[in-house]
Amino acid sequence: MRMRTFELLVNGMTRRVACEEDTPLLYVLRNDFALNGPKFGCGLGQCGACTVLIDGQSVRSCVTAVNDVRRGEVTTLDGLAQGDKLHPLQSAFLSEEAAQCGYCTNGMIMTAKVLLDRNSSPDEMQIREALAGNLCRCGAHNSVVKAVQRAARELKP
Repeated sequence: MRMRTFELLVNGMTRRVACEEDTPLLYVLRNDFALNGPKFGCGLGQCGACTVLIDGQSVRSCVTAVNDVRRGEVTTLDGLAQGDKLHPLQSAFLSEEAAQCGYCTNGMIMTAKVLLDRNSSPDEMQIREALAGNLCRCGAHNSVVKAVQRAARELKP
């Protein structure tokens, strides 16, 4: 493969990067753009630590090539906050202490964002089902569910 220059819309800003077409989006976000929300977990798209949103849909950035997102809008955990004001999901995760090691938190929050964008009042089972593909080795699931419930209440008008 040869190097190409890509323009990506990331967290509302157009960013340029020179890389090969099949470079994982995760590598570009972390290494080239210094965005540390998405994490490298399994590298196979199975754990959810690398989850980002592309046009509002959750995507595993470790298995998504840069070439596949050049026309979409990428949102990372770093882009959810509005300046110094955290997104309600981020605040709720802090308030509910919904992280132990914190490695899965990115994926949990980004996946929960998609859920709350689609369903503003999910019940506990819907939250658990939505987050089932995000692995947490620490066992913080109960706190995560409480955080998503809190954020849902805070996001209601």
